[in-house]
Amino acid sequence: MNSTGTVLDADGIRRAVRRIAHEIVESNQGAGGLALVGIQRGGAVLARRIADQIEAIEGARPPVGSLDVTLYRDDLAHRGIQPQPQPSELPDIEGKIVVLVDDVLMTGRTVRAALDGMNDFGRPRAVRLAVLVDRGHRELPIRADLVGKNIPTSAHDDVRVMLEELDGSDGVIVVSGRVPA
Repeated sequence: MNSTGTVLDADGIRRAVRRIAHEIVESNQGAGGLALVGIQRGGAVLARRIADQIEAIEGARPPVGSLDVTLYRDDLAHRGIQPQPQPSELPDIEGKIVVLVDDVLMTGRTVRAALDGMNDFGRPRAVRLAVLVDRGHRELPIRADLVGKNIPTSAHDDVRVMLEELDGSDGVIVVSGRVPA
């Protein structure tokens, strides 16, 4: 039997994005020297929202871009996925503090792929990771610097992030899955 639960509603996502933006500004002592790179698809939307909040706080908007990591993943064949890359559009990241943004952090493989992909665009001074949801279950030694919400889940659960720009409404739900027999 599957059960579903809402863990973040639209207001919760808005508050998490605002908090992450404030933490970025605080740790960077402003918006100077920053660039935000969102991992396609949800991370790209969240990166734009975070940039909007930083602009509201600081009066300056950091450059924002999006990165598709499909061709950098090491597990496509293992998962039987047919790649369908999206375009990547990164701002100048050379020497910048890049905040890499994703919607859900689980195994760390997507983030590793994003770090590999960013190498094709330049060498940042530093990279920070911001995620809306950290659900655990790491397979690689990767940790988020900024987290909207930590959600303890089973490895068999499905965490679904819905964003207005992609799905028509905002929310994060967890669909509990059964352990395979």
